[in-house]
Formats: sequence, structure tokens, C-alpha cells
Amino acid sequence: MTAKKIMIIDNEEGLCRMMEAVLLDDGHAVRSFTDPLAALEMFRPGIWDLVISDIKMPGIDGLEVLKQIKQVEADIPVIMITAFATVEMSIQALRRGAYDMLTKPFEPDELLFRVRNALSHNELLEENQHLRAELAEKFNFKNIIGASNSLQRLLEKVEKVAVRDTSVLISGESGTGKEVIAQAIHHNSPRRNNRFVAINCGAIADSVLESELFGHKKGSFTGATADREGLLQSADGGTLFLDEIGNLPLNVQKTLLRFLEEREFLRVGDTQPIKVDVRLLSATNSDLADGVEQGSFREDLYYRLNVINLHLPPLRERRADIPLLAAHFIAQQNASFHTKVTGLSPESRQAASDFDWPGNIRQLKNVIEACLTIETEELISLDVIGQFIRIDERGDEGADYGQALANFEIDYLKQLLRDADGNVDEAAQRAGMNMATIYRKLKKYGIKKSDRA
Repeated sequence: MTAKKIMIIDNEEGLCRMMEAVLLDDGHAVRSFTDPLAALEMFRPGIWDLVISDIKMPGIDGLEVLKQIKQVEADIPVIMITAFATVEMSIQALRRGAYDMLTKPFEPDELLFRVRNALSHNELLEENQHLRAELAEKFNFKNIIGASNSLQRLLEKVEKVAVRDTSVLISGESGTGKEVIAQAIHHNSPRRNNRFVAINCGAIADSVLESELFGHKKGSFTGATADREGLLQSADGGTLFLDEIGNLPLNVQKTLLRFLEEREFLRVGDTQPIKVDVRLLSATNSDLADGVEQGSFREDLYYRLNVINLHLPPLRERRADIPLLAAHFIAQQNASFHTKVTGLSPESRQAASDFDWPGNIRQLKNVIEACLTIETEELISLDVIGQFIRIDERGDEGADYGQALANFEIDYLKQLLRDADGNVDEAAQRAGMNMATIYRKLKKYGIKKSDRA
């Protein structure tokens, strides 16, 4: 592996030496600077793979260092170090382009973990250039899985509306693939070379949703220490996808309606309107017409969004597509984890086709992933899939999918830790997962590195 070039900037000479030694032992090429101005003079685009900088330094602080580095090379990952981490400081650093924050004091293992993540991020950016070309093929209508009549009729309609720059409301139950259809519309539209920006309106607190969408002016509220660009502005020239739009609070609905009518909006706390060229796609798993009747959704906004309506049928209404989707997800898992499962057994295929899939395509994908984790044969057996879905012919309720998967993950994580003698890095490698995922799951289930019973 080619040594990665890492620049360290910290006025504490002892800390520089410690980080330098740790990173050199890990195979990197490292140079440290106790003078941030000298470091900035040495920084050139294309030379360094990663910068690690303290925030509190004499002469020039780390946030200014971060700003100047990003002006020279926007994509380079920068890890900021601080002994006085606050939410506001972290937000400032991340908004200015920092990849991660590291709080003093820290252990060498934590430093290595953060550095490896940042370097992996760098590699991902390079891969994204290749992925952009693949997206056009991925979201080709021919590659959306399914042969049922209902899906084919829908795709015919999607293909027609993709080229027409109008608002589209995509409805359907959770997990039916609404965002996939939205991306297909974008990638088959004249806006395909510009950004596709998505936001789940139900996952963000009402108090910050307006700022997320439209941005804000410095000083417009407590904590607004700088001007901020909202998602609508960042999607200029491209497409903004608002998922679960029924969760928009009424004040945000009013601002969104003004944008749709006048193609301009006001940031929070601003008096100067901003014009952008954005196509709006939205999605809901609820009946917005009911929201209009109940007064929770504006009628005028509803008609603005619902110029074209695309309804995605639930998986239980397109049962013929279940084996096709299962085969697709099995192929994905085989490619990712080098497994050799060839498909569903005849009995498990019938069980999958009979099951109602309340979580739709998302649930099917998760079940296939869980099955491939424990299946040892070439075909997924009825016994294996029966651990995650109800098998009607057994006459019982079967295992609750969520709890069954949780129990399996707990046992699997403990076995990984046993096999790796408590070494999380080794456990991640054995599982083919990254360390961040392993740590997140350990925290989720309250498992400690020493908990291997």
C-alpha cells in the first residue's frame, strides 16, 4: 500500500511527536508543524492526503487554517483537534469543511481509527467520479427490478414525466422505493449532470427544518454565527427531493409555496430574496388530501406539488416481482461479501411470495441480507427465511423480524469479539465491515469489548 502523506499542525511539540510516531508506525509519511503559518506555506494541492490541525493555536487558529487549506484544495480531509469541544465549535468546524473532530486527550487507537476513516473518505471521493458515470446506467428504467404490469405502467409514466420540468408527487407506503423513482426521474432528465439533493422532512426537528431547507443569515437566531446556504440553494440547477413532505410544518409550507410560485425564497433572517433554478420532487406515505381536510397541510401547496402524481404499489400487490427482487438482492450480497448463495429454495420462494411484506422492498432487502449472513447452503432454506418472516403454512406467528435480527446480531457480534480476542479492528475485518459500523452496533446493543460470553 502506498504511504499516505499526512500533515500535523499543533503548537504542542510533545503531542506532535506522539501523533507522528503513531502514524509512522502505521505506515504513513508524516510531517508535523508547531507553527501553523509555516504549515500553510508548505501546503500545496495534490501533495498531502490528510491534514490534522489543532483549533486553539497562537497567531492563527485552526478554523482559519482549515479555511485556507480548503481554499487551496477543497476535497482534502481535515481532522480538527480540540481540548474544549463544544457543539457550536463542532458545527463551525464541520460547516467549514472539517471531516472529523478529535477531542483531547485521546488514545493512539482512536487517532488511528479517525485517520483511517478520513483516508477511506478520500478514496471514496475518487470512486465517486466513477460512480457518477455508473448512476446513469443504474437509474436507467430497464434496470429498475420488476416485471409486474403495475410497475411497468408506472415506469412508462415515469419516463414521460422525467423530461418535463414539472413538480411530481410520489406516493406509496414506506419502503416501496419512492427515492429510487425520484432519482430515476432526475438521472433521466435534462438536470442529470447537476445535483440530486434529498431530505427526509420527518427526520429533522421542526425548529431547524426551515434553516436546513432555505438557509439562514448570520445573527438571525442564537447559534447562527455565520451565513448558511440551505439545501434548496445547494440544489441550484438540479433536483431537490423532499421525502415525507406531509411532515412539513405550516410555516415552512408557506415559504415553499412562495418558492414554487415565484422561484425565489428568503433565508431565515434575510430580506434579500434568492433566485434558484430547482426542480422539486416530493414523496409521502400518507394521504395529503386528508391533511388538507384536517388543516395540517395547505391546499394551495398540495396542488402545486401534485401536478403529476406517481403512486408506487406495495410489494403485496406485485407478488410476481418478489422472486426477481430477492435474486437481485442475493446477487448484491454475494458481490459485497463473496458469498455463493445462488437463490431461494422452492419452498422459501413460495413463502416469500405468500408473505405480505409490510415493510415492502426495504424489508425484503433486509431479510435477504440477514438470511445470507447465516445460510451455509447454496439456496436459502425455508428454515432460514422462516426466522425472519411469518410462514403461513406452519400455523404459527413465526419470529418477529426485528427482534430475531437483533438477537442474531448480538450473538454474532459477541462471537466476533471472541474470535478476535476483543480486538474490534480485527473483528471488523473478519466481518467485512468497517470499524465505525462495528462500534455503532456495539453501542446500540450495549456490548463491551470484554463482553464475549
